[in-house]
Amino acid sequence: MANILDHLPELEGDESLYVGKMLNQLNEDEAEKFANVYRSRRKDPQTILITCLLGFFLIAGVHRLILNQIGMGILYILTGGLCVIGTIVDLINYKDLTFQYNRNVAKEVHSYIK
Repeated sequence: MANILDHLPELEGDESLYVGKMLNQLNEDEAEKFANVYRSRRKDPQTILITCLLGFFLIAGVHRLILNQIGMGILYILTGGLCVIGTIVDLINYKDLTFQYNRNVAKEVHSYIK
């Protein structure tokens, strides 16, 4: 039974709870492998916030491309962030967008390790 603070102390909020439940199912060696792979593949919410802010000044949709939402990223690029309204909504919801991506990464990594 692994402790999340030992393996991934940088996680916060819902992500910490979600990943903590997954780590409880693993032994120490598996938890260490999970933490290393997950840490390298997860996205930081602050990075998504910064790239979302770039949508106002440079190119909208970069944050969607980073989150592997290629279709939405191209749509944002072609429509100017859906006429800036989509970019504003994403600024408000950047943590949720990042958590959704990281949750999918955690499921994928957990299936590899287990």
